[in-house]
Amino acid sequence: MAVLIPEFEYNMNVEGVHDVGAGPFGHRMSVSVSGGDVSGERLKGKFVGAAADWVLWQPDGFGRLDVRGTLETVDGAYIFFQYFGLLEGTEAVMATLAGGDTPTDFGAQYFFTHPRLETGDERYAWVNQSLFVGEGRVLPGPQVHYKVFRLSHS
Repeated sequence: MAVLIPEFEYNMNVEGVHDVGAGPFGHRMSVSVSGGDVSGERLKGKFVGAAADWVLWQPDGFGRLDVRGTLETVDGAYIFFQYFGLLEGTEAVMATLAGGDTPTDFGAQYFFTHPRLETGDERYAWVNQSLFVGEGRVLPGPQVHYKVFRLSHS
């Protein structure tokens, strides 16, 4: 039977929303990410270099996420970090993303991701053979905060 093992948490700082507008596939926005950090027993570090979130908002009120960035671990490894997901654009989520000072709670909105990590560093080869699922919330700043679980056998 499959089980979810808590693996790490991370934050990403949201900056620079670029509203592309409504197109044939939905309302597209690109969002710059300016750093953040990862903390867990086996994975710790910070986001470095270019990172962004391409969001496609649909009439159903959900944003389809496509996020990419690079994690630098505390011991110098680099890990490509990508995740797809769904974010329910509730009134509270949109207010916090627009600069509001009220955080959302885990479970207060549908906000789940599927992170995919990859690296050539042997110390972290386990991320190449792992499936992850994350649950998110929005914090003032704005920031996004995730709890990430690794899928494993019982």
